[in-house]
Amino acid sequence: MEEMSKQSGVVASSLKAGMDRTTGRKYVALGRLPSELEQPREWRTRADPFVEHWDEVVALLREQPGLEAKTLFEVLREKYVGQYEDGQLRTLQRRVADWRASGGPDQHVVFEQRHRPGEAAQTDFTSTGELAVTVAGVLFVHLLCVLMLPFSNWQWATVCLSESMSALRRGVQRALFQLGRVPEWHQTDNSTAATHRIPVGMVEQVEGSKRDFNAEYLALMRHFSMKPRTTQVGAKEQNGDVEASNGAIKRRLEQALLVRGSRDFESVAHWQAFVDEVQRKANSARGQRVTDELAAMRELNVDRLPEYVEEELRVCERSTIRAKRCAYSVPSRLIGAWLRVRIYEDRIEAYHGKALELGCERLHGENRHRVDYRHVIWSLVQKPGAFARYVYREEMFPSLVFRRAYDAIQADKPGTKGDLEYLRILHLAASTMESDVEAALQRVFEEGKPVRIAAVKSLVKPDKIELPELSAIDVDLASYDVLLTEVSA
Repeated sequence: MEEMSKQSGVVASSLKAGMDRTTGRKYVALGRLPSELEQPREWRTRADPFVEHWDEVVALLREQPGLEAKTLFEVLREKYVGQYEDGQLRTLQRRVADWRASGGPDQHVVFEQRHRPGEAAQTDFTSTGELAVTVAGVLFVHLLCVLMLPFSNWQWATVCLSESMSALRRGVQRALFQLGRVPEWHQTDNSTAATHRIPVGMVEQVEGSKRDFNAEYLALMRHFSMKPRTTQVGAKEQNGDVEASNGAIKRRLEQALLVRGSRDFESVAHWQAFVDEVQRKANSARGQRVTDELAAMRELNVDRLPEYVEEELRVCERSTIRAKRCAYSVPSRLIGAWLRVRIYEDRIEAYHGKALELGCERLHGENRHRVDYRHVIWSLVQKPGAFARYVYREEMFPSLVFRRAYDAIQADKPGTKGDLEYLRILHLAASTMESDVEAALQRVFEEGKPVRIAAVKSLVKPDKIELPELSAIDVDLASYDVLLTEVSA
């Protein structure tokens, strides 16, 4: 048509447009473009392969609306063997989508909410595996506890190890003290420790909640004078603002790590400082909405809560205590004593009086244990027969070298006698230096000698200590009289 407008003939215009002259004459005669001639197709170009069993598919969809087309396709293939092929799945997916849109059940509508400044803070946990951060060269598996204000999108993220109440307390507290203000409400989803059920008598019911809040969470809310609320069970979209922000935070951190050029940090504290700086820069760009939010909130005028829970625990006859469903060993002299145990999000501290008797990394999960051989070794030396079936036997091998030593001893001295020989070596490590004993065992292996306590002890503690020969010094005491004379003069 463009060429025809230049006074070209039909033949020349058709050749320049790349079409047959007959086709060109048709369009010229009609005076319309090819796109204007297209008509919607209301007929099928091939037979519907599912027409025979479509009523069965609809019956299944009406009974279970959540069924996916792929699942329905597998049901048909199992029921009618050989009738349906892999390439027909897409056809069924289109038919199911058309049915849902034209005659399917109503779906849940998400109603976007208008947030009011200073009304609520939302908290959520998010994993950080995709960031691949390492601490001192070791992959650091952790989460971020994210608190955000939906009105202004102000965010603060705290490094944590689990979705525990300790982590939630620390994350909320760090964010509020960074903000310097307190919103009216605090909202979490039902997967956090805030709503985990605990024994009867330790639970308080909050009006309007779908699950019970535990006492520790309610104490946190009372301290900061915030009202607690959760999302409906299964309704993640009600906490959607903070959940959507999790991805933004991690993308921002990813970009900052790329600029930094390294994902390795000296310590967890250095990584937290890096996260804080990234968040601080992001929040500073949020402008007037943050100012409006701060103006609508109460000033923070309380002290920080301790970042631990304190419990009184009794040391059992196994020389262990159980804190948060995990076992920790303590020195056997404390059996029967009561310890004051501070349970942090990342560590455990146990005190007898004012003396710190145990300080170690906290275990997360249930029925895990951390047993230090130094706490029980003397009792094992006295009762070597208990070693073979000792529940915490694997904890008695502090390194592969010690395990190799035990296997070597058992090879030529099996049974309880071999156990006693190894336990004496382990006792030597507890009473001296583990590294010295390990080095001595390595030397015994290199020299091809049998692993025995005597050989190891001779390398760690030589029988004869060579003292240097020192010559006696003659002291002339008359020189002191000279000093006294000069002083008195």
